[in-house]
Amino acid sequence: MGRPGLPKLIATDLDGTLVRSDNTVSAYTHEVLDRMRAAGIPMVGATGRGPRLTELTRNDIRAADFLVMANGGRVVDQSDPDGPLVLRNEWLSGAVLAELLTELEATVGPLTVMVESSDEHNAPLWGDYHANWPYPDLFESRSRAECLSGKVIKAFARTADHHTDELLEVAQRVIPPHAASLTQAGLGFIEICPPGVDKATGLRVVAERLGVDPAEVLVFGDQPNDLPMFSWAGWARVAVANAHPAVHAAADEATLRNDDDGVAVYLDRLLTR
Repeated sequence: MGRPGLPKLIATDLDGTLVRSDNTVSAYTHEVLDRMRAAGIPMVGATGRGPRLTELTRNDIRAADFLVMANGGRVVDQSDPDGPLVLRNEWLSGAVLAELLTELEATVGPLTVMVESSDEHNAPLWGDYHANWPYPDLFESRSRAECLSGKVIKAFARTADHHTDELLEVAQRVIPPHAASLTQAGLGFIEICPPGVDKATGLRVVAERLGVDPAEVLVFGDQPNDLPMFSWAGWARVAVANAHPAVHAAADEATLRNDDDGVAVYLDRLLTR
């Protein structure tokens, strides 16, 4: 373990980490998270999901005191007695995004692009539908100009000729960090977020609110969009067995696969040792 005793804050990714491949969370996992929270340790759901999926996210991690969503762009305190309180709410200019996509396409060729343009419950994605999109989201086919006519929460982009990791590497060379944050979450698309937005900066908002040092934070993850919080947290960084190679390389430890309730098994051992 990174430290003796228990951490002061626990954050876990959802899809591919806490959530199983059939898009469910086991009763065992919910029970272990409830016990950890009952031990006085705040829980954070840290996900790439946009705020349009808040209700789904709350159902998948019912014990969460905080939600870090949209890769850190939306942070919500669910423990406030007056109701959920938004602590961070970042958007990306559609005009800026249009310029960035043009610059990227000049290097990699035509992009398939979808955007999250609304934070309303179950709002549809807009843009170029692609059959490889792994979720049954609501979708509206819209032109690039329509998609980028206002601000967006984040964009998804892919090409036919580049693996996602390769496209991300190229995009990070073309697009400077002061213009946008870039990552990928295992969906076959790179994700373009507002500058300064990642899971670490989102978690920092939570930690500062609670007065918790990063060295006291335990995190779980499986994809490159979890790497910023792996770099930031210090108690332990734990990869599930099915994680991306880059996440395994950044982790202190590994646990079982998401389909084997790896997060819950690890936490259960912490509680009973």
